[in-house]
Amino acid sequence: MISSTAEYALRAAVYLAMHHGEARTSSDIAEATAVPIGYLSKIMQMLGKRGLVSGQRGLGGGFKLSRNPADISVMDVLRAVDSPIERIQRCPLGLQSHVKLCPLHKLVDDAIANVEAAFSAASIAALARSTRGTPPLCEIPRKTTASRR
Repeated sequence: MISSTAEYALRAAVYLAMHHGEARTSSDIAEATAVPIGYLSKIMQMLGKRGLVSGQRGLGGGFKLSRNPADISVMDVLRAVDSPIERIQRCPLGLQSHVKLCPLHKLVDDAIANVEAAFSAASIAALARSTRGTPPLCEIPRKTTASRR
């Protein structure tokens, strides 16, 4: 349904929402979200260009959300890193007899509209404070080193 890039961007945004107001380094974000650090850099650039995150270099630097997490929707993050979900305006098969969308394509278009509405209504803050029993970010197994004897 969403690309890996979008998934990674959402993980990073949720992590920053969980630490709202605190600068977090790329290393912190990458480790907590299991996003490859090289790829994370590109994602953070895309989020920055859309005004969702700001970054500061140097001691005490890192990334922060540029706005209140309650004011950033899932759709905002998705649009920052991916092209929008295509709505169906005319028959995808190019059939001349389909002046209006056929029932199948109307159903698909309605489903896309519902997904867009759900993603637009859900804030990053809501994801960060989810109480559904599962943490908003998957727990990443820590690598352990075997003790030498």
